Amino acid sequence: MIDDTSDSCHPVEDASLDLNLPLEEESPLIIKGKTRAPTELLSLTLIATPIGNLGDLTLRAIEALRFCDGVIAEDTRRAGQLLSHLEIRKPLISFHEHNEERRLPELIARLRNGEKLCLVTDAGTPSVSDPGFRLVRECIKEEVAYTVLPGPSAVTTAIVGSGLPPVPFHFGGFLPSSGSGRRSELRRALGLGMTGIYFESPHRLSACLADLVALAPESRLCVARELTKIHEEYRHGSPAELAAHYAKNPPRGEITLVIHCSTGTQEEAREEKRKKNYSEKTPIPRNLA
Repeated sequence: MIDDTSDSCHPVEDASLDLNLPLEEESPLIIKGKTRAPTELLSLTLIATPIGNLGDLTLRAIEALRFCDGVIAEDTRRAGQLLSHLEIRKPLISFHEHNEERRLPELIARLRNGEKLCLVTDAGTPSVSDPGFRLVRECIKEEVAYTVLPGPSAVTTAIVGSGLPPVPFHFGGFLPSSGSGRRSELRRALGLGMTGIYFESPHRLSACLADLVALAPESRLCVARELTKIHEEYRHGSPAELAAHYAKNPPRGEITLVIHCSTGTQEEAREEKRKKNYSEKTPIPRNLA
């Protein structure tokens, strides 16, 4: 277990890097291929961490972690593994749904006292499916400076790889674990008339696909599995086709399910509605009135 009250230590110094990458001229982290301490690290920095492949961690993220005063993490063990890989040692502060009410005042007080803290989640972008948004909301309320470093996201990675219409889309987070809750959420998503994205457990995927066979047999799906990892998979098909496949090949690993429920008839109806709305909003030229 990692001690989240341990003292910080000096980071490992790296040799000069000759990366030849197109960088912002006024980047506070990397100047002419060399790393240096950021001069204006804000009070709170939200950092997107890899969803599988450690090579997806950005240079800005590494430097922010190297020069911050501490790291706020949903799971301090996973954050500790990431920092160990980077040869960085920092105090780790746990922040999750079970302790957020107690931690929020403490974190705001530390930020107000001048500490520079980084916030990471288990994998991907903070605040999407963790309590991070509550900390950001409190920073806004208390006028504490913060910034977000963009990076890996299973949501955008899955929708791009699915080949399904990306705009508009609805992200619903984790599907409910109960059958009735899951079916209720799927009905809601199917009724939105847009591409839906959900996280699902491999142990419940078969039941989820069976629900979709009953609710929307004509829908098109993509099971995005183990994204950015060695066994990455994008498998496309109807609910029945994917149900048959995974009945023979039980899925493993992390799954992002992408659902597109629109049939040709529904798309045509939406297009007609769009044209009608446009015509109603468009003024008639004066010479034709």
